[in-house]
Amino acid sequence: MGDIYTEQLIKRKKTNKTMIGKIALILLTIAFFVLGMMIPFVELVFLVMIGVDIYLFRSMDIEYEYLYINGNLDVDKIMSKSRRKKVFEMNVSELELLAPSGCPELRPFQGLKSMDFTSGEEGRSVYEMIVLKNGEKKKIMFEPNDTIVDGMRMYAPRKVVR
Repeated sequence: MGDIYTEQLIKRKKTNKTMIGKIALILLTIAFFVLGMMIPFVELVFLVMIGVDIYLFRSMDIEYEYLYINGNLDVDKIMSKSRRKKVFEMNVSELELLAPSGCPELRPFQGLKSMDFTSGEEGRSVYEMIVLKNGEKKKIMFEPNDTIVDGMRMYAPRKVVR
């Protein structure tokens, strides 16, 4: 059995919620600018708001990186192409089920707490993974490539549905 290694980068689609958030931040910053012209010391709040805007705008630019090595899957969240945070890790031994989203085998797991590591774009092949971690079942939604699915199938053939 050979080693299986693959990396995959998924860019998160900008949603309406993030666009509304950006517009609200810009309008709030403009309001503090106008107030700063009339009321002393409010211009300091305006300068702080510019810093907050820059920080939050960068935090809204999200990518997910899937790293699969011999039965271990790590998911990292990359914000603004500069900050990385590990958001999920698992071993295939913790896998209960891996199936395409909407598959009938997933019906018994509908009420589980879920984590979404997908791009959010229509037409992408989204898989749902049921994982038992620390005695708690979780549903993980992600967009694995064929190498990841085949690798998991090789380690746990009865738990992977194509």
